[in-house]
Amino acid sequence: MSKSEFKGDRDAGRKENGGRIHRKTIGNTRPCEECGATDWTEDTTRGEVVCNHCGLVTEQAMIDPGAEWTNHDSGEDRSRVGAPMTFRLADKGLNTSIAPSDLTSMGASRFGMSSRARREWRRRRVIDERAKTRQSRARNLIKANQMIRDKSGLPVSMQEECARLYRRLSDEGFVTGRSIAGVSAACCYLVARQENIPRQIPEFSEAFMVDEKELSRMIRHISRRFNLHTISEPSQYFDRFINELGLPPNTRMQIDHLWSAIRPHPDVWQGKKPMGVAAALIYKAAKESGHNRTQADVCAISNISEVTLRGLLKMIDGLLRKIGEASKN
Repeated sequence: MSKSEFKGDRDAGRKENGGRIHRKTIGNTRPCEECGATDWTEDTTRGEVVCNHCGLVTEQAMIDPGAEWTNHDSGEDRSRVGAPMTFRLADKGLNTSIAPSDLTSMGASRFGMSSRARREWRRRRVIDERAKTRQSRARNLIKANQMIRDKSGLPVSMQEECARLYRRLSDEGFVTGRSIAGVSAACCYLVARQENIPRQIPEFSEAFMVDEKELSRMIRHISRRFNLHTISEPSQYFDRFINELGLPPNTRMQIDHLWSAIRPHPDVWQGKKPMGVAAALIYKAAKESGHNRTQADVCAISNISEVTLRGLLKMIDGLLRKIGEASKN
């Protein structure tokens, strides 16, 4: 193709639209090789250019020149800049920050910064960080979110809910005068319970270094305030306890059989620790299936005493005996 022919195709492929030039591919401007028509259709979904007369496909895998709009939120915002908003950060991830890695000798050399410029930018970075945490509420949220991320051991999606619940408590003034670690641990426990994740109060108490009784009172207070009270069933702990005890998977069938027998009698097992009832059922099922585990091992993973375990076993045996006598009669 000569230079003049290429220039003619290029000029023919441009279309003035509101002062902007819309460039078309060569397949849109040249006549069709099959029928000679110049009636083309651009299928942006499939990335193809098709002749409307004979159906010949002249262009494939076209590059979309439009903007890559990405909506990270449920609203109408179509911004292409930055990460999605998150409650796991005190500023929701909306503030900008000066990265320390950009001010090191290796990082600054890429930008041609002198040692004097690095010192100035380090000073600006300190001032910027102090300005962000000038308010006590911002410092409170930063510390709480850091604890939730580092100590909860929950998935990121659940950490997001924990941070959202803590922020709501902070807005209502509930956190004032209370331990940040205690409120954070209570939020994590309540979210885990809402999502049916088998986590116990002693675990969060140890992770957040909070007194267990204080954490229990905090959980009750928050659950009453936001109507988050739910009844945990022993079945939520079956899989976890079986895994920690190293029992074979077929033990679950015997455990489910025992649980289906006592579950219709909530007046017996409700009001007791669900992890304790789960431990008693697993101990009894393991013993009946020939995979004995000691009471000390079962109590260690369920955080109950051996006296409590024996009392629950006595309660379960008595209930099963009554059910068996009733079925015979």
